[in-house]
Amino acid sequence: MTVKTYLIQASYWNKCKKLTALPKLGMGDYKNIKVERRGHVYVVIINRPERRNAVDADTAEELYRAWRYFEEDDDLYVGIIMGAGGNFSAGADLYDIDRMIKRVSNPNGPLGFTRMILSKPVIAAISGYCVAGGLEIALWADIRVADKTAKFGFLERRFGVPLVDGGTQRLARIIGVGRALDMILTGRLISAEEAYQWGIVNYLVDEGKALNKAIEIAELISRYPQRTLRNDRLALYEGLGRSLNEGLIIEMNRGIESIKSGEIHEGVRRFLQGFGRHGEIG
Repeated sequence: MTVKTYLIQASYWNKCKKLTALPKLGMGDYKNIKVERRGHVYVVIINRPERRNAVDADTAEELYRAWRYFEEDDDLYVGIIMGAGGNFSAGADLYDIDRMIKRVSNPNGPLGFTRMILSKPVIAAISGYCVAGGLEIALWADIRVADKTAKFGFLERRFGVPLVDGGTQRLARIIGVGRALDMILTGRLISAEEAYQWGIVNYLVDEGKALNKAIEIAELISRYPQRTLRNDRLALYEGLGRSLNEGLIIEMNRGIESIKSGEIHEGVRRFLQGFGRHGEIG
């Protein structure tokens, strides 16, 4: 990778991040979602259980505001997204199809946030139906925790609704082209167990335990030095689709940023004092 190529890549990444670089937001009052702070963990709940948490245009705007708030609050380290009432999300609300169609070219995605590039990790806590755009929301997250009631599929295939919230791009990166095409073309519903075997789901838990497990993971991530963790995460994403040599340069530059933050010196000091020996996490 030449210096010029790297600068182009960096410029594109920064442009994506600037999608959220607007005036500061407060926690806000929401009609269709709920948000909770749990220490450094931020939980966003899609709260339209009567519609299986389908997202209409108003909900999409609320979700955008919520995730902007998370990105801009320095005291929030990990996000969790889930649905209320036993289902994750049924995707776009087809009863609001005219307004949702107008959102297809929205730079942040029709559902409000699926094209946003966050600097912090997000975990999806999934139960019940995680279908259509709801599955695309789950794929947007870094880690997916599902309980055994979860069901996954692009059910919009039946109605001629296209995947426009990242499904065609993210699913193949997660489970491979063959399995992604199976789901995209057939529109079939798969169980939580099959999704776990395929790698869509990272953690499979008993019914009703997805949020607890997601919080456990989020609190673990929150205990680590954050600048280095976030740079390593971004290096992975920035390297997707690049050659190995280009990816190594991206990794190097992100690593230099982390070293300059000083976290490595504090970490070494803790190691020399005996913390974290033998794989201990704390």
